Amino acid sequence: MKAAFDLLHATRKLLVKSVAALDLAQLNIVPDGFNNSIAWNIAHILVTQQLLHYKLSGKDLLLDDTFVDRFRKGTKASSSLTKEEWESCLKLLPSLAEELERDYFENKFLKYTSYPTSYGYEIDSIEDAIQFNNLHEALHLGYIMSMKRSLT
Repeated sequence: MKAAFDLLHATRKLLVKSVAALDLAQLNIVPDGFNNSIAWNIAHILVTQQLLHYKLSGKDLLLDDTFVDRFRKGTKASSSLTKEEWESCLKLLPSLAEELERDYFENKFLKYTSYPTSYGYEIDSIEDAIQFNNLHEALHLGYIMSMKRSLT
Protein backbone atom coordinates (compact mmCIF):
# COMPACT_ATOMS: atom_id res chain seq x y z
CA MET A 1 0.00 0.00 0.00
CA LYS A 2 2.97 2.31 0.36
CA ALA A 3 3.02 2.82 -3.42
CA ALA A 4 -0.67 3.78 -3.40
CA PHE A 5 0.02 6.44 -0.76
CA ASP A 6 3.06 7.68 -2.68
CA LEU A 7 0.79 8.11 -5.69
CA LEU A 8 -1.81 9.95 -3.60
CA HIS A 9 0.83 12.38 -2.29
CA ALA A 10 2.24 12.90 -5.81
CA THR A 11 -1.23 13.67 -7.19
CA ARG A 12 -1.96 16.09 -4.37
CA LYS A 13 1.34 17.92 -5.06
CA LEU A 14 0.43 18.15 -8.75
CA LEU A 15 -2.99 19.52 -7.84
CA VAL A 16 -1.47 22.28 -5.71
CA LYS A 17 1.12 23.08 -8.38
CA SER A 18 -1.46 23.17 -11.16
CA VAL A 19 -3.57 25.84 -9.43
CA ALA A 20 -0.81 27.92 -7.85
CA ALA A 21 -0.80 30.69 -10.48
CA LEU A 22 -4.59 31.14 -10.55
CA ASP A 23 -6.43 33.84 -8.64
CA LEU A 24 -9.61 33.24 -6.68
CA ALA A 25 -11.84 34.56 -9.46
CA GLN A 26 -10.28 32.14 -11.97
CA LEU A 27 -10.60 29.27 -9.52
CA ASN A 28 -14.32 29.93 -9.11
CA ILE A 29 -15.18 30.32 -12.82
CA VAL A 30 -17.20 27.51 -14.38
CA PRO A 31 -15.70 27.43 -17.90
CA ASP A 32 -17.91 26.86 -20.92
CA GLY A 33 -18.42 23.14 -21.47
CA PHE A 34 -17.82 22.23 -17.81
CA ASN A 35 -20.25 21.68 -14.95
CA ASN A 36 -18.05 22.97 -12.13
CA SER A 37 -15.11 25.20 -11.29
CA ILE A 38 -11.52 24.35 -10.48
CA ALA A 39 -12.18 25.28 -6.84
CA TRP A 40 -15.22 22.96 -6.75
CA ASN A 41 -13.09 20.10 -8.13
CA ILE A 42 -10.46 20.55 -5.42
CA ALA A 43 -13.10 20.70 -2.66
CA HIS A 44 -14.86 17.68 -4.20
CA ILE A 45 -11.61 15.69 -4.11
CA LEU A 46 -11.28 16.39 -0.38
CA VAL A 47 -14.89 15.46 0.33
CA THR A 48 -14.84 12.28 -1.75
CA GLN A 49 -11.65 11.08 -0.08
CA GLN A 50 -13.27 11.53 3.32
CA LEU A 51 -16.48 9.76 2.33
CA LEU A 52 -14.73 6.83 0.64
CA HIS A 53 -12.28 6.21 3.46
CA TYR A 54 -13.79 7.44 6.70
CA LYS A 55 -17.56 7.38 6.30
CA LEU A 56 -17.63 3.94 4.67
CA SER A 57 -15.38 2.69 7.47
CA GLY A 58 -17.77 4.03 10.11
CA LYS A 59 -15.37 6.78 11.20
CA ASP A 60 -16.00 10.47 11.80
CA LEU A 61 -15.18 12.73 8.87
CA LEU A 62 -12.39 15.25 9.21
CA LEU A 63 -14.46 17.87 7.34
CA ASP A 64 -17.63 19.58 8.55
CA ASP A 65 -21.03 18.45 7.28
CA THR A 66 -21.85 21.74 5.54
CA PHE A 67 -18.67 21.56 3.46
CA VAL A 68 -19.34 17.90 2.63
CA ASP A 69 -22.89 18.71 1.53
CA ARG A 70 -21.67 21.51 -0.78
CA PHE A 71 -19.08 19.40 -2.62
CA ARG A 72 -20.18 15.77 -2.53
CA LYS A 73 -20.98 13.76 -5.64
CA GLY A 74 -23.92 15.18 -7.57
CA THR A 75 -23.46 18.80 -6.47
CA LYS A 76 -22.63 21.79 -8.64
CA ALA A 77 -20.62 24.94 -8.05
CA SER A 78 -23.64 26.87 -6.79
CA SER A 79 -21.49 29.28 -4.76
CA SER A 80 -17.89 30.44 -4.92
CA LEU A 81 -15.30 29.42 -2.39
CA THR A 82 -14.14 32.30 -0.21
CA LYS A 83 -10.46 33.14 0.15
CA GLU A 84 -10.46 31.48 3.59
CA GLU A 85 -12.15 28.33 2.28
CA TRP A 86 -9.69 28.14 -0.61
CA GLU A 87 -6.68 28.55 1.67
CA SER A 88 -8.09 25.82 3.90
CA CYS A 89 -8.45 23.49 0.89
CA LEU A 90 -4.81 24.04 -0.07
CA LYS A 91 -3.73 23.10 3.46
CA LEU A 92 -6.07 20.12 3.60
CA LEU A 93 -4.80 18.54 0.37
CA PRO A 94 -1.54 17.35 1.93
CA SER A 95 -2.69 17.09 5.54
CA LEU A 96 -5.70 14.84 4.90
CA ALA A 97 -3.58 12.55 2.72
CA GLU A 98 -0.98 12.31 5.48
CA GLU A 99 -3.65 11.61 8.10
CA LEU A 100 -5.21 8.89 5.94
CA GLU A 101 -1.85 7.21 5.52
CA ARG A 102 -1.13 7.40 9.24
CA ASP A 103 -4.59 6.07 10.12
CA TYR A 104 -4.27 3.22 7.62
CA PHE A 105 -0.92 2.04 8.95
CA GLU A 106 -2.24 2.35 12.51
CA ASN A 107 -5.00 -0.12 11.49
CA LYS A 108 -7.84 2.28 12.24
CA PHE A 109 -9.98 0.96 9.35
CA LEU A 110 -11.20 -2.36 10.72
CA LYS A 111 -14.52 -2.55 8.88
CA TYR A 112 -15.75 -1.30 5.53
CA THR A 113 -19.20 -0.96 3.97
CA SER A 114 -19.18 -1.97 0.29
CA TYR A 115 -19.93 0.83 -2.15
CA PRO A 116 -20.90 0.52 -5.83
CA THR A 117 -19.27 3.45 -7.66
CA SER A 118 -20.71 5.22 -10.67
CA TYR A 119 -17.56 4.00 -12.42
CA GLY A 120 -19.05 0.51 -12.35
CA TYR A 121 -16.57 -0.70 -9.75
CA GLU A 122 -17.55 -2.09 -6.35
CA ILE A 123 -15.37 -0.95 -3.48
CA ASP A 124 -15.24 -3.72 -0.86
CA SER A 125 -12.34 -2.72 1.41
CA ILE A 126 -10.28 0.23 2.57
CA GLU A 127 -7.53 -0.93 0.21
CA ASP A 128 -9.96 -0.85 -2.72
CA ALA A 129 -11.09 2.61 -1.59
CA ILE A 130 -7.52 3.92 -1.51
CA GLN A 131 -6.84 2.58 -4.99
CA PHE A 132 -10.14 3.90 -6.36
CA ASN A 133 -9.61 7.29 -4.76
CA ASN A 134 -6.30 7.61 -6.61
CA LEU A 135 -8.14 7.02 -9.88
CA HIS A 136 -10.82 9.55 -8.88
CA GLU A 137 -8.27 12.23 -8.02
CA ALA A 138 -6.34 11.68 -11.25
CA LEU A 139 -9.60 12.06 -13.19
CA HIS A 140 -10.29 15.40 -11.50
CA LEU A 141 -6.69 16.51 -12.04
CA GLY A 142 -7.35 15.98 -15.74
CA TYR A 143 -10.52 18.08 -15.55
CA ILE A 144 -8.59 20.83 -13.78
CA MET A 145 -5.86 20.82 -16.42
CA SER A 146 -8.48 21.09 -19.17
CA MET A 147 -10.29 23.90 -17.34
CA LYS A 148 -7.03 25.83 -16.95
CA ARG A 149 -6.50 25.74 -20.72
CA SER A 150 -9.99 27.12 -21.27
CA LEU A 151 -9.25 30.07 -18.96
CA THR A 152 -6.33 31.36 -21.02
